[in-house]
Amino acid sequence: MCGIIAAIAQQRNVSDALLAGLARLEYRGYDSAGIAVADSSGELQRIRRVGKVQQLIDVVEQLTLSGTCGIAHTRWATHGALTESNAHPHLSGTVAIVHNGIIENYRSLRQCLQQQGYHPTSETDSEIIAHLLHWEQSQLAHTNGNVQPKNPLRLAVQQAIPQLQGSYGLVAMDSRFPNYLIAVRCGSPLIIGLGKDAYFVASDQYALPPDVNQVVFLQEGDLAEISAQHFKLWNSQGEPVVRSAVAMLREIHSDKGNYQHYMQKEIHEQPLAISHTLTGRLLADRVNLSELGPAAIQCLEQVEHLHIVACGTAYHAGLVARYWFEALAKIPCEVEIASEFRYRKPVTRRRSLLLVLSQSGETADTLAALRLAQGMDYLGTLAICNNPGSTLVRESDWALITHAGREIGVASTKAFTTQLVLLLLLVVHMARHRSISAQQEQAWVQALTKLPENLQQLLSIEVKVAQLAAQLVTDRHILFIGRGVQYPIAMEGALKLKELAYIPAEAFAAGELKHGPLALIDSHIPVIVLAPQDELAEKLQSNLEEIAARGGRIYWLADSALTWQGSGVMTRLKMPSIVSPLLAPIAYVIPLQFLAYHIALLKGHDIDQPRNLAKSVTVE
Repeated sequence: MCGIIAAIAQQRNVSDALLAGLARLEYRGYDSAGIAVADSSGELQRIRRVGKVQQLIDVVEQLTLSGTCGIAHTRWATHGALTESNAHPHLSGTVAIVHNGIIENYRSLRQCLQQQGYHPTSETDSEIIAHLLHWEQSQLAHTNGNVQPKNPLRLAVQQAIPQLQGSYGLVAMDSRFPNYLIAVRCGSPLIIGLGKDAYFVASDQYALPPDVNQVVFLQEGDLAEISAQHFKLWNSQGEPVVRSAVAMLREIHSDKGNYQHYMQKEIHEQPLAISHTLTGRLLADRVNLSELGPAAIQCLEQVEHLHIVACGTAYHAGLVARYWFEALAKIPCEVEIASEFRYRKPVTRRRSLLLVLSQSGETADTLAALRLAQGMDYLGTLAICNNPGSTLVRESDWALITHAGREIGVASTKAFTTQLVLLLLLVVHMARHRSISAQQEQAWVQALTKLPENLQQLLSIEVKVAQLAAQLVTDRHILFIGRGVQYPIAMEGALKLKELAYIPAEAFAAGELKHGPLALIDSHIPVIVLAPQDELAEKLQSNLEEIAARGGRIYWLADSALTWQGSGVMTRLKMPSIVSPLLAPIAYVIPLQFLAYHIALLKGHDIDQPRNLAKSVTVE
């Protein structure tokens, strides 16, 4: 999603730091980028480009762009086409802004501002903020007899905030006063980075330069006035507040190494990432989640129902977990898409715990669902997330961090499998006093301990999957089927194919084929079948017979112990018998990740940054 980086320094030119920050934000997904810088004389320079950040960098290198105060942005289109005029920053006179989020009432504001003589040059909702701030500053000057207040931009922002409906992370500057920036957080995250001789504002800590060692997280409704030496904060009621600085969570950024794309690298990193997820959470004979603290542990013992809310890939992880919670821990569980949960009138079950899942912890719909739930009768809220400094983690009662490491590819891989592993740890912990013996828990601990090594062996399947991809690359539609806990994995496989290869793909529960989807089957439709060795294996083979009888092309990802008993044409990809049936979802998703990757590779697509998608979905 859209990314913000802003900087104000005592002496140095901030342009290079802003461009470097934009480059670090590329993993989020975007379609255009821009930068605006003000120098001490009050001159404002702005450059915008559609396409990659490197195109913006190339232009800036040919020009003299220098100043001690500046803002920059990567845009993911919500309002308006992919054009330079719709890219940020947006200007109105001497005011420049960058904005993440959506202003829902921008049309009515646009009409009002047009009546005051403003002429928007873009199709965006964001430009209206710049004109509104310019108008409010002019009103302040008129009210004070054309005597400028000391901080007219801050006062203008404070006047504008009640007029803005929607969500926004906003940073504004005025080239007449290049000694400060104004930042506001309302539904979209912003942080302040404390550098050696400069202060920074960013929507993502990864955008901050190496010399930033401490950060301050703006809370919902906070307004910040930032200079090169200090900053001041006001809360949503306009009261001065103090927010504590915390240590910057540094992660060494590595390149792709010998891999062609970050996604390929991240698929191969899954055994290591899962090992990090397990570290400290497995004792010799039991799962250890003591990191949650006594209050959370006591809450988990009281839970009689689980409600999981998530979006996209995280939603699929929740669907897998539902099978685990009910089969292993004997706890009723329901899973819901966050964007649906937030707009219905849910009824809370007795002694229910809300689980919110998100890779980034900044997913707008999941955050909205969490905030809705906080006014309901849940025992508590527990976040499972890969970003310890995220809004989701900070606003939940408790959190478990996956420790997957930074995931740059937009299509999630290791973030998904580490979510599954952490969910399974939670399942085993909650099953301890409900449904499993100490010996059974020890067996689970042993299986989980071996999981990274087992998955490392599985990675060699990439060569065979690449060969399979060559057979499927020209197909225009692909179906995925699975039974039981493999059904959500079929859904995840179909999603990956849509994200990367832009091929329409659907997933079905295998037992539902006869209730409609069989009408799709013919010799032109390939069907990817997930077939572990479990209690549903025989049922699944009956479903395959239904496909074969209608001339369907079957591609069978099957446990090596299974044999094909049918009469149809089938291409088999043998899956090693390396994990137990309940762990099989974690293993079976890996060849599906490889399949989407290699089909997209053969098609020549931008794999790490697929079209129209973003890594962190911070708008509704």
